[in-house]
Amino acid sequence: MSAAQKRSGAIRKSKKGPSVGTGGYGRKALEGKGPTPKAEDRPYHKAYKNKELAERSAAKRGPAKGAAPRGRSTGGRSKNSEELVTGRNSVVEALRAGIPTKALYIAIRIDVDERVREVLKIAAERGIPVMETGKPELDRMTDEAIHQGLVLQVPPYNYADALETVKATISKYNKGHIKNAPLFIALDGITDPRNLGAIIRSASAFNAHAVIVPERRSVGMTASAWKTSAGAAVRVPVTRAPNLTSTLKGIKEAGVFVIGLDGEGDVSLPDLGLATDPLCIVVGSEGKGLSRLVRENCDLIVSIPINSNMESLNASMAVGITLYEVSRKRSK
Repeated sequence: MSAAQKRSGAIRKSKKGPSVGTGGYGRKALEGKGPTPKAEDRPYHKAYKNKELAERSAAKRGPAKGAAPRGRSTGGRSKNSEELVTGRNSVVEALRAGIPTKALYIAIRIDVDERVREVLKIAAERGIPVMETGKPELDRMTDEAIHQGLVLQVPPYNYADALETVKATISKYNKGHIKNAPLFIALDGITDPRNLGAIIRSASAFNAHAVIVPERRSVGMTASAWKTSAGAAVRVPVTRAPNLTSTLKGIKEAGVFVIGLDGEGDVSLPDLGLATDPLCIVVGSEGKGLSRLVRENCDLIVSIPINSNMESLNASMAVGITLYEVSRKRSK
């Protein structure tokens, strides 16, 4: 027996036959199994279990209202939409300001700090429902906004009708139930909720009876407006006008003088002689000012004297100055 035959491991076959294929299995093995699934889609992962718990909880409670836009303050929203305030600083500031709150959502096993303690304390004092919720559900509720484990649900604002409010106020004034002449502020083209909040705050400081906002293309009562008003929105109602031009006509028919604020007014604010009468002050946006139709329906256009180097005043500032001057004239 030769040495090659004794060493079986060294035997080489010289005859070559047709190679046997793998039927494509080799190629498939090289291709891999595709991208790794997300953690919440893997049955044995903790995130998957949290997702299932959140879905079951959401199914019991029903679909969350006001899904869009979440955690943002914008004008022109649906009357019935709800808003979410997200983030620890925002939530604690909103609660400090006394914003009406439907529910507080707090993450399970949240890292508690001073802000969280204060939020829970205010919620307990005000009887606000507190819901412990998994992080996946909070992410879904807020459209992936940074919530830091705290989400505040603000109910939709209940707007009264502007013209009905004016007529009811005039009726009370005529019967002697209201001491000061009725005073209203109407907003034309104001879209910044912080402007609305500041105007409400000034309205409360100078005894105005209501703020009027148009139903379309206008700011609404958002969480940001509530917060800027520093709680004054509880005292001064914000009313809605389906059409501002038509509402102003109705206000004039009810016996209220309508004055518009504009840099090129017919009368300077210090010379205003209507301050002691029932009054509606109309203010436009800082850039565009009063719209043409609104301007045409004003009884008088009033200007605030300012330095010539300054083109215009912020809407809320203009309203504050005008309210102060009206209040000063009424106190004489």
